[in-house]
This record gives sequence, C-alpha cells and structure tokens, in this order.
Amino acid sequence: MKVGFYGHVRQYHALKEELDAAIQEVLESGEYVLGPALARFEKELAAYFQMKNAIGVNSGTDALWLVFLALGIGPGDEVITTANTFFATAEAIWFTGAKAVFVDIEPDTCNIDPAQIEAAITPNTKAIVPVHLYGQTADMRAVAEIARRHGLFVVEDCAQAIDAHGDGFAVGELSDAVCTSFIIQKNLGAFGDGGAIITNRDDIVPAIRALRNHGSLKRSYHSMGYNSRLDDLHAAILSVKLKRITAWSDRRREIAAMYNDGLKRTSLKLPCERPGYRHVYHLYVIETLERDAILPYLNGAGVDAKLHYPIAIHQQAGYPWGKAADLNVQLPLTEKSAASVISLPMFPELEQAEIDYVIDTCRAWEDR
Repeated sequence: MKVGFYGHVRQYHALKEELDAAIQEVLESGEYVLGPALARFEKELAAYFQMKNAIGVNSGTDALWLVFLALGIGPGDEVITTANTFFATAEAIWFTGAKAVFVDIEPDTCNIDPAQIEAAITPNTKAIVPVHLYGQTADMRAVAEIARRHGLFVVEDCAQAIDAHGDGFAVGELSDAVCTSFIIQKNLGAFGDGGAIITNRDDIVPAIRALRNHGSLKRSYHSMGYNSRLDDLHAAILSVKLKRITAWSDRRREIAAMYNDGLKRTSLKLPCERPGYRHVYHLYVIETLERDAILPYLNGAGVDAKLHYPIAIHQQAGYPWGKAADLNVQLPLTEKSAASVISLPMFPELEQAEIDYVIDTCRAWEDR
C-alpha cells in the first residue's frame, strides 16, 4: 500500500464544484488584486478569530515581517523566538535588521519554553515570537505575562495552528498580532502561497495595509512599501475552505487518537497534548533516536513519512551570525528534537485502511 503525506488532490475533488464556482466568479469579475473576494475573506477570517482586523498578504513570512515593521522593530533590536521551527520565522526578523535570539524548547510540546525567556531579555529586546508548533499553541499565558512585565510586543506565529486554542485562552487573545500562512500544505491552504495578519490593534492596521501595497492606501499615492498582497483567487478558495476548518481539525484529532492508541506500546515518543488545549495536528510528529533507520524503512514500505525541522535554525548554513558553537548558543533540547523527529502522514482525507497501515508498518519496525 502507498500512503501519501498530503491530501491536496483528494480535498480538491471533495470540494470541486464549490471551488470551481468560486474561482469562476473571480475570473468573471475581472477584479483579481485587492478586490471584493479578498475583502470578503478578510472579514470572514477576522470573524472566525473573533478579532477586529485581518489583512491578507502573500505569505506567512511576509505576515511576520510586515507586523514587525509596523511595530517599529528594526536594526539594533532583538526578538526572542525558537530555533525549532521553519526557517521563515527567523528570516522575517532578520529582514527588519533585528537579531533573532533563540531560547530552548519544552521537552514535551517542543514549543518555546517560557522559563527560558526571561534570561534572554536585554535592553535591546523588543518582542517575543512564540511559534505554535505542529498545531498546539505555546503557553501564551506565561509568554504574555513575561512580555507585560518587560514592556515587550508579542507576535504569534500561527502558521501551523489555525483552529487551535490553549487552556482558557484563544489564539490572538494574549498578543499584539497573529500571523498565519496559507501555503497549500497548511491546515487551511490556498492553491499556492498566501498569508494573513489578524489583530485587535487598530493602530497598526493602516501601516500593514500600506506596507503590503507599495506604501499605498489610495490609488496613485505612495510612501514606501512592498508587493505583498493575497490575490483574490486565493482568497476565494480560502473562503470555501474556511467553513470546513473546524470539521477538518476534528478529523485530524480523530486520526491522531488512532495513531496514539496504535503506537502507545512502542518505543516511539508520541505527541503531547496538554490538558485543556486543542491540538490540531498540522503535523503528527513522533521522535526516536533510530530516526535515520526507521525513516527509510517506512518510505520503503510505502508510507510517505517526512522530516520537519531536522536541522534547527541556529545550525543552518544560512544562520547569519555563524554556527551555534561560535556564539555559544546552548539549545540542547532543540537539537535533540531535531535529530529524532519524524512526521507521519496526517490529513483529514486519510482513509481507515491507510491509517491502519501506517500503524502496522511502525509496529512492524518495532518487531523486526
């Protein structure tokens, strides 16, 4: 049996009639950029988050970058975040000229460890960027309290966790802004790149809207900005999909529960879902020190398992300030996780036989 990692085509077929109609409507309108489909989706997205504003941009990377610029973050500033995530989180900080300061992760959730943050704060620190890794929110109550004491901004990287929530708090409730990605691989994905900023801060919205469109809020009037718009075709597609996100998340949680039950007596470290939290399993990530042996075994058996973040950001060749050893960066839990993670197939359209086969194949590795 072959079990793929993504369900993009299956999802398209399930929604084909409605998606095709939405795309046709945009094409017939002749308004493809900053048009009514985008305006409609922005209102829908803000309402979904129960927040005041949503601004569509061309990627999750730009969502972070433009928020940082709107908050006045720039050269000489420091932003605290995690190295256990996709490279773009740090790139967006570096784009502003600021420095990314990495702290280690919690051993159970692999999210940023709030207990490590305070020691990393300096007079140059301007913001904290928690990443809701794999689909589970970081401990936002702890992060927000640290930020409040030190007068820091908080920007949530929610690219992997739309529809998640914490124990008694919603995404966006305890921060200055939420940034998300709509690239096709995400739980809510367009048919290409896309992103958005969701915020209750009315004061930064005009700056973000101007920055995404060459510094312009009115045709022919410009200050300074960039070309970072969410096109109406993608917005129309996302409007169709947004209505299903909670049902899709529920299905992901069902699949995760089946994985958990089927793999609970193996040596594999399974995902941790904290009490009271809603984990939406953008990725179902297991850990094993035998990763480099089990991965080709799974792939060879037809299970398209993948690696997500096997090289931590501070270990990447693109790390602008040299290798971790050169700067005495100590992130032992991040590095341990990076060396042991494997992502199993996870998407709402997985069929029962495929779920069972993934479990059986993992267990066969244990029994070899």
